[in-house]
Amino acid sequence: MGLLKMLRFTAFAVAFLGLVLARPADAAVTVRISKAEQVMRVYVGEQLTYQFKVSTAAKGYKTPLGNYSIKRMHTMWYSRKYDNAPMPYAMFFTEGWAVHGTTSIGALGRPASHGCIRLHPANAKTLFRLVSSYGKASTRIVVTG
Repeated sequence: MGLLKMLRFTAFAVAFLGLVLARPADAAVTVRISKAEQVMRVYVGEQLTYQFKVSTAAKGYKTPLGNYSIKRMHTMWYSRKYDNAPMPYAMFFTEGWAVHGTTSIGALGRPASHGCIRLHPANAKTLFRLVSSYGKASTRIVVTG
């Protein structure tokens, strides 16, 4: 192997190891939403990393309980069902339900949505970036009553 090839291989190996060692292989992101508290707690592995106020379903609507994986993610989505309402940093976890940012910041901390889990846009961006860095397959969304 020539010196240049060896240097390239070594640089690649160092970069790869840096990515692998940057976070534990078994670390996963768990997003726990309590409808009773209107709070989201975000864990990386066992470590509580973030806690955010949310809005879940208002009376007459429902936010489904359960344990979900993320199906798809969009930095910006517009609701096809609710007048093209903006849904920044949307992460869909089942059928038409998503975790996403909202412009109704004053309603956070109480039920107010049509069923989605709403966050402050800055918090939605933080969560979106975290999930993007670990991957959808390493992320669980758990919604409790």
